[in-house]
Amino acid sequence: MKILILGQGGREHALAWKIAQSPKVEKLYIAPGNAGTALVGENVDIQVTEFEKLKLFALERNIDMIVVGPEEPLVRGLYDYFAGEKACRKIAVIGPSEHGAALEGSKEVAKGFMKRHHIPTARYKSVTAETLDAGLKFLETLSAPYVLKADGLCAGKGVLILPTLKEAKEELTHMVRGMFGKASDKVLVEEYLSGIECSVFVLTDGTHYKILPVAKDYKRIGEGDKGLNTGGMGSISPVSFADKKFMKKVEERIVAPTVMGLKEEGILYKGFIFCGLMNVGGDPYVIEYNCRMGDPETESVMLRIKNDLVDLLEGVRDQNLHTKELEIDPRVATCVVLASKGYPKAYKKGYPITGFTLAKKHEGVIFHSGTIRKDRRVVSNGGRVLAVSALGDTKEEALKKCYTIADIITFDGKQYRRDIGYDV
Repeated sequence: MKILILGQGGREHALAWKIAQSPKVEKLYIAPGNAGTALVGENVDIQVTEFEKLKLFALERNIDMIVVGPEEPLVRGLYDYFAGEKACRKIAVIGPSEHGAALEGSKEVAKGFMKRHHIPTARYKSVTAETLDAGLKFLETLSAPYVLKADGLCAGKGVLILPTLKEAKEELTHMVRGMFGKASDKVLVEEYLSGIECSVFVLTDGTHYKILPVAKDYKRIGEGDKGLNTGGMGSISPVSFADKKFMKKVEERIVAPTVMGLKEEGILYKGFIFCGLMNVGGDPYVIEYNCRMGDPETESVMLRIKNDLVDLLEGVRDQNLHTKELEIDPRVATCVVLASKGYPKAYKKGYPITGFTLAKKHEGVIFHSGTIRKDRRVVSNGGRVLAVSALGDTKEEALKKCYTIADIITFDGKQYRRDIGYDV
């Protein structure tokens, strides 16, 4: 089988690392990839939204399956594009249709879906510039803190949590007047849920589903969950509070109704569903849906899937996922992200990265996120540069391996959190 993965981050390197282990894979391509994906497959200089170029490449190289990493091409309709091209109909695209991807592309769409299918989530009101007065009044019915979410895609930056009603009203006004561009033409004013978060990943063929290892990520740049939000500074799997009792509630109240709801509404969805959950007193509530795997959770989750991921993806393609086995490693997987100085604000690129050879002597996997190869050297090329992952019999053992490698790897301005996993 010839497989093409779309994306260039740590999530895509983790997927490529896992897929490359399958005996079913004849050739693996990654578009556009990074310095790490080049170690397990062949990088292709095509961007994820260049649909015509992707189509021509897929036909030229006889690609059998496309695995979509990031959300943008899905929200823009990549699945529908390939399905609409007669020559491409034999190419399996692992990812939802544009209609299905709207669960991530529009928070209002997601909330409406949850309401129709009685999936537990926070109370909310959708607000535009024209309905600002009603939104301001709705804020007055809520208790502090106040949650404001840009409706569209904002690369994880479109959520504000404000401590006072005055600040919430001011920021809501700024948002609907263009604070996040078109993404905040609509803003969701949402009830604040108090609890602890986790990420539940589901693989579905549109009818059947498998719940993948549960993870928890860490968004803030600073230790103790302080500072600005990032794309994620680390992750851990499993999550101690997501026990059998909690996960039974998750499956019955969230996963099954989500998959059934998509099918009932005739929404084509064959791929990953990310359910961002809040544990509120032992009950799960949906904070958000994503139409793909999370990053950096994927870098922990892939370590815990013991069987052939390609076999599961074939089950998605053939709509017989229920006949496939999913074996999960009981050990703990952790991930620590090494980021550039200044991230998530302005940062510099192009710093040489050293220590890979010495790091190989230690148990762990280094997934590349923001890297490129330049002048025969690997250099930094993003805010999040590397994701160091490891398995251990305990959380402490896995983290010790991660931090040993994190200390060995060097590049100018390297920063990372040393408290990943300690809140659970």
